[in-house]
Amino acid sequence: MAGRGDNPILVFLGPTVRLSEAEKVLDAIYLQPAAQGDVLLAAHAFRPRAMILIDGQFEDRPAVRHKEILWAMAQGIVFIGAGSMGALRAAELDAFGMIGVGLIYRWYRRFGRGPLSSPAPDDAVAVHSGPPELGFLPLTDALVDLQRTFSAWSRLGAVSPSERDRLTTLARDMNFRERSLSAVLQAAGWAQERSRELRQQMIGQKRHDAILALQQAPTLLAQHSGTQQDGGWIATNTFLRDLEAGGIDSNLVNTYKLKP
Repeated sequence: MAGRGDNPILVFLGPTVRLSEAEKVLDAIYLQPAAQGDVLLAAHAFRPRAMILIDGQFEDRPAVRHKEILWAMAQGIVFIGAGSMGALRAAELDAFGMIGVGLIYRWYRRFGRGPLSSPAPDDAVAVHSGPPELGFLPLTDALVDLQRTFSAWSRLGAVSPSERDRLTTLARDMNFRERSLSAVLQAAGWAQERSRELRQQMIGQKRHDAILALQQAPTLLAQHSGTQQDGGWIATNTFLRDLEAGGIDSNLVNTYKLKP
């Protein structure tokens, strides 16, 4: 199934999966991580039949709004989320028709979010990444990947349960801009030789979930195409004002039509 041409599939992708790898999995139009207004603008620019949200922005620009996703689904656009910001938004909006894929999505759906939620606190999927010119190369590791890694090491007998818990606590206490496997192991006082051994067994759950979403997209699209999920969409004044404040014409919410 071709992802380009009329009514293509759009994928918002950044540090979770390398672009070259994603393109081998799904024929689609790949865009930068989504921020506020990007779903609305991309819908008008490409008239997609589906959008897949993997990565999103949240520091330099406001994060992609729930209202945008609800608006897109109300226009008949199939919306899939996985891996990173997509998993979080899918857990928050699956009751309204957004499709979540993968373990991280299920974690957020089960445990919710917040500093006391386990295993998915607010910044569990966040990483610090390089600029677009470097392909959003990840510079740190996500907490969800570290937690999965430490649990796997424990199951293999490479670390004790108490060591696993200490490593997890150290990782959770770090700011996401500084959180990495190397930083955690150094803070734990591990010898370099032991660190090198186990570093080869790092689990990339975010990447796994994102690739799974790309693989499942054709099937999910076939199952859900032609359905409009408009139960949660209401154009509130706050949402429209936020769009205008971001330099986006709020009239775009009322002038959209998907090509047949």
